[in-house]
Amino acid sequence: MPPLSLYVHIPWCVQKCPYCDFNSHGLKQRLPEQEYVAHLLDDLAIDASRVNDREVSTIFIGGGTPSLFSADAIASLLSGIRSRVNLANDAEITLEANPGTVETERFNAFQQAGVNRISIGVQSFQSAQLQALGRIHDGQQAKRAAGYAHQARLRSFNVDLMHGLPQQNVESALQDLSTAIEQLPPHLSWYQLTIEPNTQFASRPPVLPDDDILWDIQSQGHTLLTEAGYTQYEISAYSLPGHQCQHNLNYWRFGDYLGIGCGAHGKITDQHNGSITRTVKVKHPRGYMDIGKAYLSDCTTVSEQDLPFEFFMNRFRLLEPCPVDDYERLTGSPLPSEVKVSLGKAQQQGLISCSTTHWQVTQTGHRYLNNLLGLFV
Repeated sequence: MPPLSLYVHIPWCVQKCPYCDFNSHGLKQRLPEQEYVAHLLDDLAIDASRVNDREVSTIFIGGGTPSLFSADAIASLLSGIRSRVNLANDAEITLEANPGTVETERFNAFQQAGVNRISIGVQSFQSAQLQALGRIHDGQQAKRAAGYAHQARLRSFNVDLMHGLPQQNVESALQDLSTAIEQLPPHLSWYQLTIEPNTQFASRPPVLPDDDILWDIQSQGHTLLTEAGYTQYEISAYSLPGHQCQHNLNYWRFGDYLGIGCGAHGKITDQHNGSITRTVKVKHPRGYMDIGKAYLSDCTTVSEQDLPFEFFMNRFRLLEPCPVDDYERLTGSPLPSEVKVSLGKAQQQGLISCSTTHWQVTQTGHRYLNNLLGLFV
């Protein structure tokens, strides 16, 4: 069976950011911490029956802004998880945090509650950019949050940083990246802002850098990160040695994961017939907590026709070679002949290299990843 992870969604934020298309809701009243944790654990108890006693190797508590919850609520959540699933002793447990909602005592309390990795949503250190992005923190708070993470004796922590921001130039983007590197995070997620449907930015699009500026930002930024000792292991992820995010690696390697909480997605491989099921939970907090224990909104078996795109969409984000055998091992189906043709076209176009044992995405393939994945639709 593939490795198994657990994703927990906490949907509330202080306010909705204009670029955000995640299932998040601005906080309009007190947080229903105890009530929501109880529903999360009931949700998990139902899902746990799908995986029997399979070991859960990672937990990711995302949102929204999970750091709005108290350390006591997170401790209660993690204790309840341990009583309902077979959690690995050395499990990586990540909590997302907004620099505007934390202080050193809070980080220490999260660590004592069982969290061993924090992901800090910085996005930028520059006031004008933070204001344009609708963030509630400033650059100094972002730096302090990184300092708190260092002090909290965590296993690791991540800084989330965006580039390609409204009217951003190369110098400004590299200044942001240099500031992030100066905070010495063991892991750095560095990704391009994209305009997503059903966001404020989609209805009122800002002026974003053109493709030439974006390419200069990405190429010069990659050099900056490499010279600082970071290794890129995924399209938008860099880490110091030994600090790759194991939870995200499991996603990209087409592993399994349970998803609990409002709008959470899951992917589970059936232990008996090898079929793959995707689950989605009720999206709105009110509906999620008001309908008893009917948390499941959708449950779909992935068709053999859709498996190639789903597999390669995840796996080809990684810089590591993909073993050819992983396709059949993780999808339960042999590689279709038409997919072999698509792989051949990708090789001819210089997007991947192939051997009898591995597929490897080239530098060109990662630059034009959408073109590569389009071959498998």
